[in-house]
Amino acid sequence: MIKELHEKIQSGEISSLELTKKYIKTIDTKNDGINALLEVYKEEALSEARKVDEDVRSGKKIGMLAGIPGVLKDNMCTKGHITSSASKMLENYIAPYNATVVGKLREENTVILGRANLDEFAMGASTENSAFGVTRNPYDESRVAGGSSGGSAAAVASDMAVWALGSDTGGSIRQPSSFCGTVGFKPTYGRVSRYGLIAMASSYDQIGPITKTVEDAAIVFDSIVGEDKKDNTTINKGDGNFFKNLKPQLKGKKIGIIKEMFEKGLNSEVRSVVEKRIDFAKSQGAEIIEIELPHLKYSMSVYYLMVPSEVSSNMARLDGMRFGLCDAIKDGSEKKTILDIYKNSRDAGFGDEVKRRIILGTYALSAGYYDAFYKKAQQVREIIKKELDNVFNEVDVILSPTSPHVAFKIGEKVSDPLAMYLEDVYTVSANVAMVPAISIPAGIVREDKNDLPVGLQLVSRWWNEQELFNIASALELK
Repeated sequence: MIKELHEKIQSGEISSLELTKKYIKTIDTKNDGINALLEVYKEEALSEARKVDEDVRSGKKIGMLAGIPGVLKDNMCTKGHITSSASKMLENYIAPYNATVVGKLREENTVILGRANLDEFAMGASTENSAFGVTRNPYDESRVAGGSSGGSAAAVASDMAVWALGSDTGGSIRQPSSFCGTVGFKPTYGRVSRYGLIAMASSYDQIGPITKTVEDAAIVFDSIVGEDKKDNTTINKGDGNFFKNLKPQLKGKKIGIIKEMFEKGLNSEVRSVVEKRIDFAKSQGAEIIEIELPHLKYSMSVYYLMVPSEVSSNMARLDGMRFGLCDAIKDGSEKKTILDIYKNSRDAGFGDEVKRRIILGTYALSAGYYDAFYKKAQQVREIIKKELDNVFNEVDVILSPTSPHVAFKIGEKVSDPLAMYLEDVYTVSANVAMVPAISIPAGIVREDKNDLPVGLQLVSRWWNEQELFNIASALELK
């Protein structure tokens, strides 16, 4: 899609302005019902589109994403705009600088249409935790769009944007992509700069694209990938050209299957859809190999010890004093201590899920418990990483469902945190091991007279994004 639109803009067949107006009109029509976008940068987007059209008229060769409308998850700092992370705490915070990924997209003259809704500070799996209302699934507005990048996935699925950026800490790009029928890609940790991303869990967070096709994901990825001196976890791996080097291929590829992922807890209709894609891979010459990863089952436990701990640390800066919401003395009639301001500001600014994770993390990091919890989880994380690294000597990718079921009803799990945490059961291991993973549409399940998307996940070894794109592109529905 992006390639075709680029060629039409470059040739003058269509203008970026026409394209941008079309997507803004769709936003005007659909966003009130879906609530995918929290803010639309209408005038700025139209101005950027005009600049691209002027470049084309003057004979300049434009970049692949120039003039192509997209949206950003609202936890990526965008200079001059509110970056709220869907929280009352940052409801009026105007970013003074661009996140590195935003700066790179600006340099390409990409049209940024606005900021997308999410679970508050990216903590959730349904986008029901947003302080600004739930994002609804475009396929059935009584269901969730997934999370935490639900707004990004819903915007692409409902044609409010050609592409979107999300962030993925335990499945937050891939799970909403599964629910909304989009492609969601999480790169290897260190491939994309996190500078300017409002941190949830710093050793897990990673930014990636949400698009309609694998090819589009590779194009967007090319624009944001690379080492960044402002983020010392990024690495120079000779990045770029993932789109140009895209060669869809299944023949001779070794695809690993973990038997346990297709048994208890997996919806039978979802299993059937995914198994059909496995049969397709076989028919194209792929070899399906059953593998064992005995420590992978501990991924969820590792995640929910380490991530709340890092959340606790990262949220500490939001204290009502430096920036963000401040519940201070308003009329001078009441004296408050600094501790009162801290408590009141955080109580008013944070939602229930953020508070829950701060409490869990603070406990895990407290004196006498750090060694038993966080440190032990870190040790198990290393075992899981080594185990996965070894299994990739046997297979090229690991295939599984992205989610054990299709999108659930709004409100269905909101009062059961454990059930909500288990939404990450298939996705979280890729974040624990820091490896790349992608979710692609695998088919449809019919529920309540609606067609609901099913996602298929592929995981590969560190830095093996090209192979992942190649296999995913050959396996995606045409």
